[in-house]
Amino acid sequence: MRKIAIIGGGQSGLQLALGLQKHGYEVTVVTDRTPEQVRKGRVMSSQFMFHDALQNERDLGINFWEKECPITEGMAFSIPGPDGKRALFWESRLDHYGQAVDQRVKFAGWMEEFARRGGNLVIHEAKIEDLERYARSNELVLVATGKGQISKFFERDATRSPFDTPMRALALTYVKNMVPWKPFSAVAFSLIPGVGEYFVFPALTTTGPCEIMVFEGHPGGPMDRWGEVKSPDQHLQHSKDILKTFVPWEAERCEDIELTDEMGILMGRFAPTVRKPVGTLPSGAVVMGMADAVVLNDPITGQGSNTASKCVKVYLDSIMERGKKPFDVQWMQQTFNTFWDYGRWVVRWTNSLLTHPEPQVLELMGAAQQIPALAHKIANDFNNPPNYNPWWFDADEAQKLIASFKAKAKTA
Repeated sequence: MRKIAIIGGGQSGLQLALGLQKHGYEVTVVTDRTPEQVRKGRVMSSQFMFHDALQNERDLGINFWEKECPITEGMAFSIPGPDGKRALFWESRLDHYGQAVDQRVKFAGWMEEFARRGGNLVIHEAKIEDLERYARSNELVLVATGKGQISKFFERDATRSPFDTPMRALALTYVKNMVPWKPFSAVAFSLIPGVGEYFVFPALTTTGPCEIMVFEGHPGGPMDRWGEVKSPDQHLQHSKDILKTFVPWEAERCEDIELTDEMGILMGRFAPTVRKPVGTLPSGAVVMGMADAVVLNDPITGQGSNTASKCVKVYLDSIMERGKKPFDVQWMQQTFNTFWDYGRWVVRWTNSLLTHPEPQVLELMGAAQQIPALAHKIANDFNNPPNYNPWWFDADEAQKLIASFKAKAKTA
């Protein structure tokens, strides 16, 4: 039985651990909090997941909350005009629903299931000396956390990381009593030029169904006032004030909202970063990074948990295909390269929304308002961002795509 250690108890680390367990590997997971500490702690992310990522969980039999979690049936996109009304709006159904389970619920449950199945769950904040020890006692050490000194252990890949400072001031607000989006449940995304972005969607949290409000403010801009917030009540009020000022149609849904719990808020900022996947320890032993530890995206496109899930699928398949051969540097790099064939499009697409939108992007969004089939394509490609290539990034290709949908609409 091959022995593998995973540092990090998040989406990628626990999903991979449970997958390896299922296939007979001896797995150790090292994480810094107990399931109960996770469950009672602060929210960690917005974690909306589309169909393919959810299917990866189903395939492993770890989709424990799917029946009780609200489903999200579509996507909606708005840009406000100077009068405060929508200058642009479209909505479209997804081919398959998406879901968001509060990571406090999911990770605590997965940790307990991993231990119940006989996994070695170690509660400890891992440092470099711990990596050395696990490298000696395991055939492979995977780092699946983007936090702390260990994440910095992997060298930043400057050629793939165009930003070295945070591009958005981020905040999350978990609430109940929001008026549902009609006519179908949706991720409702609003782009506020020069200010930032706001999106909101249904979820399942520790207290039951809720809505997660996600704020992405331009640093130093009018939405970036979270430093003034000193209490959960102030956080909620600031959230409502932003909506009243910039997206009043969303404010109308929020007149009676309350926080799900006092830990249902989060603020922060970070620079999107791609790191090299292989780290060499002082002893010369090597460890491998995965998901957020090596490909950290801004949450503006809602791809964090999705990309982590898909990274796990690549790594799990590669580990199983390796058989009894050693997990050497060449194998590590090739496995990451296979994942990067997917991940690079997530990075490019996400980063494209963190700067002033290219003209063809605004043309595409405007055309989607007039052509429902184009709106449907843009919405559903969130499930698989490589599908945005090349038309999202190239003006000529965007025109070709718009023209093709117009032609189809005329003949329909």
